[in-house]
Amino acid sequence: MINISNAKSNPKPSMAFFEFAFRPLFLLASLFSIFALLVWNSILTGNIDLNLYGGSLWWHMHEMLFAFVAAIIVGFLLTAVQNWTGVRGLHGKGLMLLVALWLIARILFFFPDTLPHALIAIVDIAFLPLAATVLAYPIIKVKLWRNLLFIPILLIMAGANAMMHYSIASQNPQLMNTASTVMALLVTLVMCVMGGRVFPMFTANGTKTPRVKAIAWLEKLAIGSTLLAVLTAFNFIQLPSIVLAIIFFVASAANALRAFRWKIWVTFKTPLVWSLHISYWCIAIGLLMIGLSEITTSVTHSQGIHALTIGAMASMILAMISRVSLGHTGRNIVVGKVMTMAFIAIILAFIMRVFGSYWLVNYSHVISIAIGFWVIGYGCFVALYFPILTKARV
Repeated sequence: MINISNAKSNPKPSMAFFEFAFRPLFLLASLFSIFALLVWNSILTGNIDLNLYGGSLWWHMHEMLFAFVAAIIVGFLLTAVQNWTGVRGLHGKGLMLLVALWLIARILFFFPDTLPHALIAIVDIAFLPLAATVLAYPIIKVKLWRNLLFIPILLIMAGANAMMHYSIASQNPQLMNTASTVMALLVTLVMCVMGGRVFPMFTANGTKTPRVKAIAWLEKLAIGSTLLAVLTAFNFIQLPSIVLAIIFFVASAANALRAFRWKIWVTFKTPLVWSLHISYWCIAIGLLMIGLSEITTSVTHSQGIHALTIGAMASMILAMISRVSLGHTGRNIVVGKVMTMAFIAIILAFIMRVFGSYWLVNYSHVISIAIGFWVIGYGCFVALYFPILTKARV
């Protein structure tokens, strides 16, 4: 079971920020997501003209998946592994170096004309394999084989990242789309695995209701069908559109049934819990929309992917980093009105980005409004949690 809110340490106040991986990576990734989307919006609206490594579309897709989302996942896993194993997690100077590697890659993308593309790619690609290595050491040391599955997941993510970079060298935009879809679906699989482990517990603890027991066949179907959806994204075999649609429909239905059994209606008074439930429902919505995009023109693949990336990932990330940051710094795991507003803002960002084009003729307005809601949501987190993440545990 994943539970990272109880490990304790007593770092020097000056080193508190690098006590655990969640502190710098949660804060910097959240800040960067705001920056990256504001830059993307400014490019789309013509307010700025930047020469970015890979081009503006490549940069947007890459940075939201392989910079923002990947940093959050690594921050979570490198913190959680200490609770799993009892072995001290990456901290201090070692953590500083890992964070610096991530941050340097973000900067290098702005200098494609002055730096070798190979150097930029190597620096960026190195982050996930290095994180996987650091994560593997304590797991192997105590032989906690159950959690070893996260190592190949991080390495496959690194492979997808390398594929993204190769799409630039080969000038193959289809490869870019394939790599980004693989990453989005792989993160979705991680969310399904982790959601099944902790959401019933969080719901029971947060609402004081009985914990919903898992049904073995449904768990296997939800994870198995989502894994199959990930495999289809690699395009190893060209499947007929109707077959692809059925795979995604089954994955959507299985995860929707799973979410329904967790009883979202008992969580409405607990923002840290209902936000997680809504994010999981967005997994079902996103998978459904990707399936529909295979057999109809009324729904696009992009809508399905953004249902997963904003509706599921961004919502789940915001709820989880809020919870982890409170619990792991010795605070009560309860949020107030500001973070409740932040959760609502991200949900509105999802609704506008995925469905806004049905209501507004001007597509740039859809993007701008959705990004505005994102800035509010993650801006609230940064403002409220900056002192929590930078100061010593209470």
